[in-house]
Amino acid sequence: MTSVLIVPGLGGSGPQHWQTHLEQSFPNAIRVKQHDWDRPELASWVERLAHAVEALPGSIIVAHSLGCPLVAHLARRRPDLWIAAALLVAPADVDSVRHTPDHVRGFAPIPLAQLPFRSIVVASTNDPYIAIPRACALAQAWGAGFVDAGASGHINTAAGFGPWPAGERIVRSLLSEHRPHGTADQPRAPAEAAR
Repeated sequence: MTSVLIVPGLGGSGPQHWQTHLEQSFPNAIRVKQHDWDRPELASWVERLAHAVEALPGSIIVAHSLGCPLVAHLARRRPDLWIAAALLVAPADVDSVRHTPDHVRGFAPIPLAQLPFRSIVVASTNDPYIAIPRACALAQAWGAGFVDAGASGHINTAAGFGPWPAGERIVRSLLSEHRPHGTADQPRAPAEAAR
C-alpha cells in the first residue's frame, strides 16, 4: 500500500486543519514531524523529511504552505529518494519579503528545477502568502499540474478549510495512479480544488 506523507508548513497543522482530517482519512497516512514548528530551519526540516521518505519509499507527499518549498529543496538535495508523487497546496513564497515573514527566509531561494516525480500545485487567487502568477510560475518550473482554487485564502483553517473533500479526491487520484500491481481498480476523481 502506498503511504501518504503529510508535510505541514509553519506552525504545523492543527486539529481542524484539512491535513489533519486527511491524515485521519487514510490508514496509510503519516505526518512528518519537525523539531520546532515555529522556528523552521531548512537543513533540519529537509533531514526529517528525507528520513520519512527513506523509511517509506514510493510515498505520496501532501504538503502545505512552507512544506511546498521544503519538498522542492528535498528534491534538489536528495535526487536519490523515491517519491511517487506530490500534492503541493498553497506554497509559501519564501522569496518574497512582501508575502512571507522574515523567519522563513532561510528557505529561500525556492529551487526552480523540474521535480522528478508527478506533482500538482493547488493555489488560491487571494492567498496572502503568494501571488497567483507566482504560484503558476512555480508549478511551471516544477513541471507540475496546476489547479486554481479560486478565492480560497491560504487554504487553511482560517480560510474555512477543515475537511477538504476536493483535496482528498486529488490524493485518492494520485494513489490510484500508484497502486501496487494486482489491486482492484478504483474510480479516478477529477483533480478539482473547489470546496
